[in-house]
Amino acid sequence: MERLEATSQLQSRLSSLSFSSFPGVTAKQCDNTPPDRLQNTNLSESFTESKDSMDDTKEDSGRLSEGNEEAPAELALGEGGEENSSAGSCQLSAEMKAQMPPLNPPTTWTSAAVKELKVKLRTEKDSMVTVYRGDIMTVHVPTVPEANKVCWEFATDGYDIGFGIYFDWTPVTSRSITVHISESSDDEDEEEELEGPVGNGDVEKGSKTHTNSNLSEILPVYRQDSHLSVQGGSHEFPGEGTYLLKFDNSYSLWRNKTLYYRVYYSA
Repeated sequence: MERLEATSQLQSRLSSLSFSSFPGVTAKQCDNTPPDRLQNTNLSESFTESKDSMDDTKEDSGRLSEGNEEAPAELALGEGGEENSSAGSCQLSAEMKAQMPPLNPPTTWTSAAVKELKVKLRTEKDSMVTVYRGDIMTVHVPTVPEANKVCWEFATDGYDIGFGIYFDWTPVTSRSITVHISESSDDEDEEEELEGPVGNGDVEKGSKTHTNSNLSEILPVYRQDSHLSVQGGSHEFPGEGTYLLKFDNSYSLWRNKTLYYRVYYSA
């Protein structure tokens, strides 16, 4: 009984004690906590640093955004520069075209003396040639200061041939008359390299229309009855340049054409 009473008294005394009655235990628990953990944690400073960091990030993002916005602007400026350059080239071409004097039509004639012309030209060098099927023969005749017009005569054996005249305003660098023979595809490629649009046409309906800055059409390419009569003509020099006399057999799929021709100057 005495033991039970002593135990009850001890329990009563323990129940009356609070947590503050054990200072040693409390101090030991606080000593285990790192002393600087709460001392270095300044919430206002942390918020300010975070705000500054966010502001720096926004500024960097703004700079990147501005750089991205400037890039398309520069690209658009470059595209506009190309358009301006193209427009300038077209304007320059139009100005060059406007400076060219108008071309007078050629004087043309025919003659029944086909045999006589052929006999005469057979004895002259390079006056009798074969224009093969699908080919175009172009005679380049530069203007010369000693004359004021160019003249031509031609005839063919058995079949007709296309004929047309153009004038190239490029300054003359050689006074030699030259001949260039090309297939129709090669001739079209050369015309595509010239400035301005070139519309394809039919030899029977007239030649292609040249609207480039250097080449002017004097006589469209038409099929001429050169096997029936001599085809001749002349044209006064419009200025310095080179005549292009085209003998066109590009429309023929099977027949080669024997051509008799001569080109000369007249004062």
